[in-house]
Amino acid sequence: MPVLEIKDLHVSVETEQGTKPILKGVDLTIREGETHAIMGPNGSGKSTLAYTIAGHPKYHVESGTVTLDGEDLLDMTVDARARAGLFLAMQYPVEIPGVTVTNFLRTAKTAVDGHAPAIRGWIKDVKASMANLRMDSSFADRNVNEGFSGGEKKRHEILQLELLKPRFAILDETDSGLDVDALRVVADGVNRAKEATNLGVLLITHYTRILRYISPDFVHVIVDGRIAEEGGSELADRLEDEGYDRYLAAGKVN
Repeated sequence: MPVLEIKDLHVSVETEQGTKPILKGVDLTIREGETHAIMGPNGSGKSTLAYTIAGHPKYHVESGTVTLDGEDLLDMTVDARARAGLFLAMQYPVEIPGVTVTNFLRTAKTAVDGHAPAIRGWIKDVKASMANLRMDSSFADRNVNEGFSGGEKKRHEILQLELLKPRFAILDETDSGLDVDALRVVADGVNRAKEATNLGVLLITHYTRILRYISPDFVHVIVDGRIAEEGGSELADRLEDEGYDRYLAAGKVN
């Protein structure tokens, strides 16, 4: 069974004031078909965890390991991580002027799979996924995320997820900025991708509303760079009622 495993991960960033530790010993194991929700207050290290796994150069790994099926993920380039089966849906998707959605998607699929998809089947798959995500077909000819609303950018992220078929997906606050209808559409896309490929999901969020549509197998609370508590979906419900004050006030970190 494919496994994404994080052991004793310590990560820092450089600031004007010097080196700042962000992650302070994170342990997490995600298996194929599992959905893990990471929750926590602002500045706790949630996005740092996502971008470190994906290979953002801003984040420096001080110690610890991240492996995918036993292979050292941290030793791979960003594109090698994608080819190994890792996918990141960004909190703030970037615009790519001059590159159409159609060209971007086919180039990405070719890079990940090592060969170009057959045109007829590919066009059919793209149209079907766009229809499921309620994206107008005209978006295929527009430049990537250029002039897209926040919700349209998030739908495009999930369009990539459905078409690229990774083994593990990291969704960094994919629910932020979405209205109720867009949230349901995006969540349905994630659930379709998981059903189609037995995708492992690491879902980073502040709020429980997306967990009404994407049911987590495990919930992890991260506070001050460490996992403070772990549980099932009932933990998310408790956070909705109680918030994070009890962790911050007590300095509770396991």
